[in-house]
Amino acid sequence: MADNETFVPPVGEEAGAQTAPQAGVIAQYIKDLSFENPNAPASLQNNGTAQPAIDVNVNVGVRKLNDEVFEVELKVSAKATQKTESGEEQAAFVVELSYGSLFGIRGVDEEQLRPFLLIQAPTLMFPFARRIIADASRDGGFPPLMLEPINFEVLYRQQEAAAAQQDGATEEKPINLN
Repeated sequence: MADNETFVPPVGEEAGAQTAPQAGVIAQYIKDLSFENPNAPASLQNNGTAQPAIDVNVNVGVRKLNDEVFEVELKVSAKATQKTESGEEQAAFVVELSYGSLFGIRGVDEEQLRPFLLIQAPTLMFPFARRIIADASRDGGFPPLMLEPINFEVLYRQQEAAAAQQDGATEEKPINLN
């Protein structure tokens, strides 16, 4: 009966266990946070007339700190504008966040590293950045700005396709998700 059994080593005892891909968050932090209410108190007295128009921009950048540690920076800016009683447009508020995370990465192929850093990493970071933006707008006297979820993979693929058409090269560039 022992002749038919095969030995399966426990996890971690295989020779290749040290080379298995590993990635983890080392730290998350606010690099820069700005909230401006340039037309207060008038911007807070819109008398419920109309919803403000909100323009949101998101950018992702990556910086290699050493062979196993990368900083991913998620920049989110949102500008809300509203019409005054006279019909002119004025800024209600502007919020800008630069949110960073350190990722420890080991055993990941080069071809998988860039997509991980520009798709999965910001996807993990976004809920935290979203909460910070919502809290900042609420603390500034406005309803919390709840950003819609972002599909970083679709945006990454679109930018890669556009870059390939533009210059035919895949050189390392920060991804701009505007």
